[in-house]
Amino acid sequence: MRFSTELCLTATFALSTLATPVMEKRATPTIYLAGDSTMANKGANDGATDGWGPYLSKYVTVPVVNKAVGGRSARSYTNEGRFTEIANLVKSGDIVVIEFGHNDGGSPTGANDNGRSDCGGTGEETCKSGKDGSTVYTFGHYVKAAARTYIAKGATVVVSSQTPNNLWEGGSFGSGAPRFVAYAAQAGRELGNGASFVDHFQAVANAYKKLGNAGTNALYPKDHTHTSPKGADLSAQAFAQAIKVNLNGTTPIAPYLKAGNPTVW
Repeated sequence: MRFSTELCLTATFALSTLATPVMEKRATPTIYLAGDSTMANKGANDGATDGWGPYLSKYVTVPVVNKAVGGRSARSYTNEGRFTEIANLVKSGDIVVIEFGHNDGGSPTGANDNGRSDCGGTGEETCKSGKDGSTVYTFGHYVKAAARTYIAKGATVVVSSQTPNNLWEGGSFGSGAPRFVAYAAQAGRELGNGASFVDHFQAVANAYKKLGNAGTNALYPKDHTHTSPKGADLSAQAFAQAIKVNLNGTTPIAPYLKAGNPTVW
């Protein structure tokens, strides 16, 4: 899908400058999820795999609205207006979890730009799409622009790092994290008040290390990225446990965890 320079700029500007008055705080918050197929319902759309988002409601006491869409990156989710769609729904007191990274790699400057790759860098660097000349921003820019929109409405944001690929794929455990894990952590820090970070990658990696080679490989029926429903549930459990033990500090989800959630690492 082609996007003009004006469209990209308009989408990013709308997220960073949306002036919506803070609304009355909900008595019970809603958790909104923004992400890709690893979070989306039936990410591979075949029943063999699933995203972890649909399982989060098993481990929290508040409603969860899953807005994750397969194949999206922080850039394409922005340009398609999906962050803005959530902004139009959230109210003061709600919580938004933002998790991208699987589709954000590559370079947008080539003629075959896929519309998903972010500009390199961790700040406000920009580059031009080699396909249509539109302005492309960094991963951190897209995440922080969306987050600031939600915070301005009185919501809080959890920036979550991407889930790992199969860390036992080669028969031995490999824990190296993609660069977008560090980018997510940096975005969470730079947002300051109203935002927190959860290293979902590390939480799931901990669970995989405990589960072992055979058990982890059994969770990947088709490829090394998309898990079975059982694996998706494990990712949700690992996320909830990371919040419970304050893996990366406190998050606004902590008060809404169910008692007796599984310990998976």
